[in-house]
Amino acid sequence: MQGTGLLPSKRAIGDEPTAVLHVFSATQIEPSLIVALSGQTPAMVSKKILVTGATGFIGSYLVRYLLQQGYTDIRCTRQPNSSLSLLKGVADKVEWVNADLLNLMELEDAMQGVQQVYHCAAVVSFHEKDNRQMLSINAEGTANIVNLSLDFGIEKLVHVSSIAAIGRKPNDPNIDEHTPWKNDEWNSPYGISKHKAEMEVWRGVAEGLNAAIVNPANVLGSGFWQGRTSTGQVFHQIWKGLRFQPLGTTGFVDVRDVVRFMVLLMESGISGQRYILSAENLPFKKVFDEIAAVVGVKPPSVPVTPFIRETAWRVAWLASKLTGKPAFITKQTARSSSRTFIYDNQKSLAAFPFQYTPISQTIRETGAQFLRSTKNGLEPEVLAF
Repeated sequence: MQGTGLLPSKRAIGDEPTAVLHVFSATQIEPSLIVALSGQTPAMVSKKILVTGATGFIGSYLVRYLLQQGYTDIRCTRQPNSSLSLLKGVADKVEWVNADLLNLMELEDAMQGVQQVYHCAAVVSFHEKDNRQMLSINAEGTANIVNLSLDFGIEKLVHVSSIAAIGRKPNDPNIDEHTPWKNDEWNSPYGISKHKAEMEVWRGVAEGLNAAIVNPANVLGSGFWQGRTSTGQVFHQIWKGLRFQPLGTTGFVDVRDVVRFMVLLMESGISGQRYILSAENLPFKKVFDEIAAVVGVKPPSVPVTPFIRETAWRVAWLASKLTGKPAFITKQTARSSSRTFIYDNQKSLAAFPFQYTPISQTIRETGAQFLRSTKNGLEPEVLAF
């Protein structure tokens, strides 16, 4: 069952909710967005932390949140050509090391003196040309992180996985942390790579590693609006006039909630567990309609029937081959967006005193930042905690 652990929505009295995700004031009192008192001690915030994938979507929000919470000894990995746009204003407050997940010597240097590891780095792609690299980096790279964490005696590892790494049940849309993985045609190469990455973490746990896993649903929030595999791209596409509306239902979560939970999980005594992070299960139609309303355009209105779905990904594939640009929709994302999956968040709500941000609030805040970015060349934006 889906929980109702939502923070009150931030809107003025009298406002009505304006009635991916890679597919196609009357009161001045603002409810706190802090999900729980984490109980950190000076010893906790002085621990040396390693964040892999710190320049990415989740990783950059994690770094910002750690700094906000008073952590001062943070080391971050990056590639030489990685953009620091999502860490503007705070990039100089952490230590940077160039480290490739497949380069053991670089990773060994990055691990020196580290006590806690947040493994956020991964390739997220739904394009066929990236499959081999994605499997290598996501699975083999995680194996390297796990092995070095064991070798260096790391206190704890928190690994960022995905709902794509969780199994599906035939004729049953309900999914929780115990739903077994099945090898079938619905699994995307990305999902397979993240499943294999999880297997490396569980191997590490069996060998004595203190580790836990989070499985975020479709993560919403400001970031890059174009050119990246992220939900920000959906705001851009709808603003540009996206016509097609997927018929499926899935889970959604605010990126800030993901990183808050990760820090709570790291500082807890929990080990050997995985947690689905999903605020709400919503139809794509509702999410797309709300985004359209916030950015001031007509919502997508053409239902994606099976015929349209199968035609669309083939046309997108052909266009990608002709132009060399990534296809906005692929076979896996098209088919996945037509199905209904209900992700159970009860385990995450029971782990700590924790509340999720309402998705309508996330959409409003992200949409407002997107509109501002349209006036400055679609510069990346970051939501405030």
